[in-house]
Amino acid sequence: MAVKVHKPTTPGRRKSSVQDFSDITKTKPERSLVKRLNRHSGRNNTGQITVRHRGGGVKRLYRIVDFKRTNFDQVGEVIAIEYDPNRGPRVILVEYEGGKKAYHLGYAGVAVGDKICSSNAKIEPTPGARMPIGEIPIGMSIYNLELQPGKGGQMVRGAGLAAQLQAVEGKHAQVKLPSSEMRLIPKTCLATVGRIGNSDYRLVRWGKAGRMRMKGWRPIVKGKNMNPVDHPHGGGEGHSPIGLKGGPKTPWGKKALGVKTRNKKKASSSLIVQRRKNKRK
Repeated sequence: MAVKVHKPTTPGRRKSSVQDFSDITKTKPERSLVKRLNRHSGRNNTGQITVRHRGGGVKRLYRIVDFKRTNFDQVGEVIAIEYDPNRGPRVILVEYEGGKKAYHLGYAGVAVGDKICSSNAKIEPTPGARMPIGEIPIGMSIYNLELQPGKGGQMVRGAGLAAQLQAVEGKHAQVKLPSSEMRLIPKTCLATVGRIGNSDYRLVRWGKAGRMRMKGWRPIVKGKNMNPVDHPHGGGEGHSPIGLKGGPKTPWGKKALGVKTRNKKKASSSLIVQRRKNKRK
């Protein structure tokens, strides 16, 4: 995928760019593989806002992507490459033996007519092939990783991402994630060989607030622009620094930015070999 830059005919277009959809081969989704997407605007079952800055947006259908791919030892053919408004990468429509169809994440270099397969044993490690991590050759790029056998892909699912298999020893495989974190994953977990496509998605500049509203994002106001009654960072003459003891705070007075929030009881910290590098300077 490439990124198109329009002529700066308006202030909004001067700073914006759009995706190039020349790789799309089918515009309408498969009817049997979509469902209605109910939007909650960041509210829970009692109507309270639990995720701020959400609401509105263009109506869209949810494409049911098969992250498990448990139809083992069946060869599927890629019959279409489609746009998915719910995620960065493309989705590919695959038809298996017997006429069954499924959506999968599109990998880099995918083309209509490609053959892909998933198996519980070792198969040829071509892009799009899915097998246990312990059966994949060391050093290869992988994506859509399971953390628990049979649960389905949970990690490395964003556009252009790939993890690297570094070693297999005992019951675990050592994988380097895109964040540079290295962790152990049970070698019976499934992973797909290759790299997710649409790597230029992160280069798109949305350019104006209206395009973010179409995505369902409402305006975000900085705490330092508010009054003291509305936010701990508020008040002062003009744009004042935060200047709080203990560092930045959330709107509710709790510590923010740099505070560890991982639940120690639920975290799999024992499987992390090396933490991700801090990219802040």
